[in-house]
Amino acid sequence: MLKYHPSLRRKITFGYYAIVGIISVFSLFTFMELRYVEKKIMFGDVISEFFDATLEIRRFEKNYFLYKERSDLYENAWFAVKAQDLLERNIQGFGTLAQEPQVQSLRTSLKRYMELMEQYSGWDRTEDAGRRTALENSIRETGKQIVTSAEEISKRERRELQAILNNSQNIVIVSIIFLALFVLALGQVLSRMVVRPLKSLENSMNMIADGNYERMSLESRDREIASLANAFNKMLKELELRQRHLVQSEKLASLGTLLSGVAHELNNPLSNISSSCQILMEEIEDADTEFKKELLAQIEEQTDKARNIVRSLLEFSRDREFKKETLLLRKLFEETIRFVRGQVPTNLNIAIDVPDDILIFADKQRMQQAFLNLIRNAIESISDEGEVFIRAKKHKATDKVEDTETEIFNYLKYHGKCTLEDDTVDIEIRDTGSGIPKDVLPKIFDPFFTTKDVGKGSGLGLFIVHEIIEEHDGCIAVDSEAGKGTTFLIRLPLKEK
Repeated sequence: MLKYHPSLRRKITFGYYAIVGIISVFSLFTFMELRYVEKKIMFGDVISEFFDATLEIRRFEKNYFLYKERSDLYENAWFAVKAQDLLERNIQGFGTLAQEPQVQSLRTSLKRYMELMEQYSGWDRTEDAGRRTALENSIRETGKQIVTSAEEISKRERRELQAILNNSQNIVIVSIIFLALFVLALGQVLSRMVVRPLKSLENSMNMIADGNYERMSLESRDREIASLANAFNKMLKELELRQRHLVQSEKLASLGTLLSGVAHELNNPLSNISSSCQILMEEIEDADTEFKKELLAQIEEQTDKARNIVRSLLEFSRDREFKKETLLLRKLFEETIRFVRGQVPTNLNIAIDVPDDILIFADKQRMQQAFLNLIRNAIESISDEGEVFIRAKKHKATDKVEDTETEIFNYLKYHGKCTLEDDTVDIEIRDTGSGIPKDVLPKIFDPFFTTKDVGKGSGLGLFIVHEIIEEHDGCIAVDSEAGKGTTFLIRLPLKEK
């Protein structure tokens, strides 16, 4: 048995057919009602014609009694036959407007009227005038009964027709109201069935637009929504993969610059090792054991130092999965600065004011790359002598604003996920360089945006910094003014011991 899979198309099609169906039923009902009214109106014409015929019977009867013209008699007879024919051909319709005895009485009266008129037309004028007068009176009385009955039937027919029209009008109004309510109810149902998953999809897209690249999960079994969600999840996975490649590419692009700094750092321990080895070779016969041990200890110490420098470089360059661990923030900064030590001019000072007890929970490689990009930018922004100042402190959510500097830190526009309600580590990287113009400031975290000359910058450095800080549930802000230096402010979740 095939499994049923709901879809938006089926729901919309169902709604369409439901509306078409109810409109068709309403149209059919209205058509039948109009046909019924049409029949009633046509029968009303018959009743009107019958009533008019009875009136004509009486009119020509009166003229005949007054003037004794044979033409009036013929006209009277013709209308009498017409009235009788209308009654006989529509006897069932007359039965719906009058009771059976009344209809039979009308038939009898018409027949008797025609017989009396026939008798009266053949009456010899020389005969008894009294009998003629009595016959005229009978004719008048019978004609009056016919007109009265016809008038009652005509009035009843008009009342019934008016009632039918009123009833039809009410039915049409009620049907329109019912149709409107049905369409509204169906619209609400379709809204829940169709619009809700689309709204959920829109919310998920807005989360993605805000930088939350978590897997999209929608509470909808509709094929189209599920297919779209799978396509988006596949796109997010591909985007995440490409972003990792982008970070790695930017990191590898930085290695060439870092090698000069690393080479400078390696020169010191290698030089010390070389000097110690040379002294040891020269004094190996005459020196005492303690002095030899001291030289060997220095060689071992400098070897460890060189090994640590190389290990740090390898860790930085290696492509590995995102993995958070507990890190000492000060040690992380010291190790990062070691990479750029060879690029630091003699007239530029890098100062660190980071307590030894501050811990963060982060991916060492990625966080090191973020700090490295910010420190390098700070160094490059200083053309003459200056200072790069790195400071960090714990910020409790319950702390009050006590000075202007803290207030600026709290209320700048941050990019990322952190809030002021959480305990954080507040990191400040400030330089005394050229600063950033106000018109450029809003764009510095955009990908591929750079103010450097062609070939001297990819425009991905600060974008990658923002991405790294955000994936650590942190946020970053910048405060700068042209000619007065730049300060990058970072909030990261606080890791307690």
